[in-house]
Amino acid sequence: MCTLEKRGHVYVLTLTGSGEHRLNPTLLTSIRSHLARIRSDTASDPNRPAALVTAAEGKFFSNGFDLAWAYSASTSAADRRRMTELHRRLVADLVSLPMPTVAAVTGHASAAGVILALSHDYLLMRADRGFLYMSEMDIGLKISMVDYFDKVLCAKIRDAGTRRDVLLRAAKMMAREGVRRGLVDRAVEGGVERVVEEAVKLAEEMAMRGWNGEVYKKVRLATMPEVWKVIGEEEGEVAQSKL
Repeated sequence: MCTLEKRGHVYVLTLTGSGEHRLNPTLLTSIRSHLARIRSDTASDPNRPAALVTAAEGKFFSNGFDLAWAYSASTSAADRRRMTELHRRLVADLVSLPMPTVAAVTGHASAAGVILALSHDYLLMRADRGFLYMSEMDIGLKISMVDYFDKVLCAKIRDAGTRRDVLLRAAKMMAREGVRRGLVDRAVEGGVERVVEEAVKLAEEMAMRGWNGEVYKKVRLATMPEVWKVIGEEEGEVAQSKL
């Protein structure tokens, strides 16, 4: 499902395989397990240089929730609630991680996959392939069904016109337009590994600034109070789902 490796001071978490990296309980739990390991590794020394890069193999960064699984005959409403709650907890894990974080978006990211990418501090994207796509309008899914999505989008997309196009026009935004609109930090020329290399380079630079991880986390959370209000309360505690 995913792997974790260390490159210098950077943890590289990779969603493996050539599929769509649909977010179901199995994949969400696997990602969260790796993040817990990172948190454990760095807990004893908040001044230890560290950063995270999240990447994916294949054509997709993540194509969102696993809707085929969610609406299959064997999946209950409780199972669907568990999926969205695990995703909520994953967002909480990322925004409370005590180190800089970089999403290396090497392919398409849709819906919950966009939220996953935007939950990082920096977003680098392959210039020639892939798009960011909030698909809810096109598939007829109310975004209010997942109450923290809009908080993340408002925190990360400050321009109202861009937010309108992302949500109400279901715009498929490629890297260069994403840079122009403020969603993407850098459009990277080259293939998948080049994007990951640039993300690791940026993450290593951030790690070597020598910042205290706990201070970094607190400052990050101060920049997105509305997000933390709906996904977390005290450190490590996730708010109860409203679903």
